Amino acid sequence: MSFESHIAWRYLFSRKRVNAINIVSGVSAAAVAVVTAAMICVLSVMNGFGSVIEQMFSRFDPQLEVVATQGKTLSLDDPKIAALYEDPDVAIVSEVLEQTALIRYKDKQTPARLMGVDTLFARATEIDSIITDGAFVLTDEGGFPRSVLGRGLAATIGVNAHFVEPIYIYAPKRTGRVNLMRPDKSFLREHTFISGTFAVNQVQYDDQVMIVALPLVRRLYDYDSLTVTSLHLRLCEGANVDKVKKRLREAVGADYQVLDRYEQQEDFFHILGVEKWLTALLLVFILLIASFNVISSLTMLIIDKREAIRTLSSLGATPQQIRRVFLYEGWLISILGAVSGIVLGVGICLLQQHYGLIKLGSGEDYVLSSYPVVVEWTDIVLVAAVVLVLGFVAAYIPSRRVKSE
Repeated sequence: MSFESHIAWRYLFSRKRVNAINIVSGVSAAAVAVVTAAMICVLSVMNGFGSVIEQMFSRFDPQLEVVATQGKTLSLDDPKIAALYEDPDVAIVSEVLEQTALIRYKDKQTPARLMGVDTLFARATEIDSIITDGAFVLTDEGGFPRSVLGRGLAATIGVNAHFVEPIYIYAPKRTGRVNLMRPDKSFLREHTFISGTFAVNQVQYDDQVMIVALPLVRRLYDYDSLTVTSLHLRLCEGANVDKVKKRLREAVGADYQVLDRYEQQEDFFHILGVEKWLTALLLVFILLIASFNVISSLTMLIIDKREAIRTLSSLGATPQQIRRVFLYEGWLISILGAVSGIVLGVGICLLQQHYGLIKLGSGEDYVLSSYPVVVEWTDIVLVAAVVLVLGFVAAYIPSRRVKSE
């Protein structure tokens, strides 16, 4: 321990009497600790929400999705696409054809995102785990077409699993001209019977998606058997998603995109990340205000230690050494607050993680009963760095005004 840090340590921890300076120093450290703990808790809660939402999406989204870079569809007879089926780390390739359609049940109608999927779709995703009513069946034993709807979409048109009346699907003819005299002739119609509903707890799926068999969508939109809008890939057990994604991107070239789950919902996770760091930025401003306590505490200490400063100067201490004493003193206050805040914040997060002390609510309207929490070490390091940098600046400002005489 250097001469300067030793004296700073004694000023902070070895005072023989309690006075206003001690109280202000304690308040300064406490303020830094509270804000630090708040930053840890807020970032951890945002991580928790992100983790929960990622788990929701992962039950419906594939591990990797292949889509065309230009245009909406891709052709299965492309040699680059054939390479996907031959990759040793790809266990399942599911074909998907998506379009927008109008669905009608009795007197209720609404637009829907129509997903035509093949028989491997249930194995490429975890759709069976989010079925809330009925079962995931797209063709029954009699050969009749079945469909699985998002829970919100099913509620909109007023259907439940195993309803005996059909749902009609209308789509504009993709080829040919529109007959202005008989516009109804410009639409093709198919029908299906509902077999189940699912819930991802995300509006873009639950309120919009209707899953049907792939041949039905091809008939409705007059697509051949080699046309799809995307391929859903499930990898072999233990395969590294990032490595496989990189290899497949090199194989398919610039004409196609290979997207992982984060990239499939890139806009959503980008917004979530922006919210997280904007919230953290607001807390940094609060921390900046709390740092003024350190400045005031250090200024009062400098005034109180005028005699000690003269004594140190008489004993041969240089002005730079004396300034460093008070610089270290102010920084020790911030370090004490940072360490205490990190311990407090992590402790609160662990309690919330294991016991769910702070509740969100109860009932069907709540996906979670308590706030989710995920503590990441990168957040702790970042918060500690911000606190220490601001603490150093707050200590540097008054320490520069120290005079040896």
